Amino acid sequence: MATNTSSNKSNKQRGADVLRRITCGGLAGMIAKTATAPLERIKMMSQTGEGGAGILNIYKNVLKTEGVKGLWAGNGANLLRIFPSKGIVFSSNDVYKVTLCRVFDVPVINDGQNVKAPGNVSFVAGGLAGMTASALTYPLDFVRGRISGKGVSPDGSSKKYTGILQTIKVTIKEEGFTALYKGMKPTLLGAMPYEGIKFGTVGLLEGMITNDNDSTKSNVWRKVLFGAAGGVSAGCITYPNDTIRRLLQLQGTPGAEVFNGYFDCMRRTYARHGVGRFYAGMGINLVRMAPNTAVQFGAYELLKEFSANF
Repeated sequence: MATNTSSNKSNKQRGADVLRRITCGGLAGMIAKTATAPLERIKMMSQTGEGGAGILNIYKNVLKTEGVKGLWAGNGANLLRIFPSKGIVFSSNDVYKVTLCRVFDVPVINDGQNVKAPGNVSFVAGGLAGMTASALTYPLDFVRGRISGKGVSPDGSSKKYTGILQTIKVTIKEEGFTALYKGMKPTLLGAMPYEGIKFGTVGLLEGMITNDNDSTKSNVWRKVLFGAAGGVSAGCITYPNDTIRRLLQLQGTPGAEVFNGYFDCMRRTYARHGVGRFYAGMGINLVRMAPNTAVQFGAYELLKEFSANF
């Protein structure tokens, strides 16, 4: 009887810990995304064809046509997506790390607060976590792309996508339900290396710099620096894939080009614009990526430390 009671308590404790990590990861993602949303909006507009005039001109045009709030266009859909997405990414990353270390008999440090594993394990775990989160939350990522991509119709008279529910309704009516999953293939293909490189870099730096016996000290500032490094590394390597998925998401919007899948998009974009087109907006993306991932990892650690007291 005592064993069953102990087992039930242990299961409840594990469940509460997973829920705590999901909540902390989700809140950390929301804080980071909201803080860097204007940079994200400009980056996406540059990626999807409105960047020919330059980043500053895009910024001025958004302010002129949509006002200051236009810099946060699509952020509502992004926050609805980012809470479950980052919650799943951070919590499942820890689960995958423990599982992979157990399967391959690799040492792992799990003090109940942090899970530390070798860089190669962190890479695979992060990649699996990224694919899991992307698959479960993709329609909201699609909606965010529609809202924040092309700001107005070709004649400049109106904005086609004005809100989350309105975008979903218009998309399904005009293109069918499956349109909500346009660009999902490159998203999943990109999530594996992106999150893998990000978490792998953090894991590698933790192994090189931190002291395993130093678990009593706060990890917040370490994670801020490691997170920034991981985000910039991942962003540089996977950026061309991100451009392709944004172009695929915008099919069906006013003035957007229509492609016959991922490789057709890659081929035709290269033929018309050259290699540089795949890196449109990358400069501002790097400016955005460092603080975004730094805040993500730092806020996650801070929220975990805070919630551990309750």
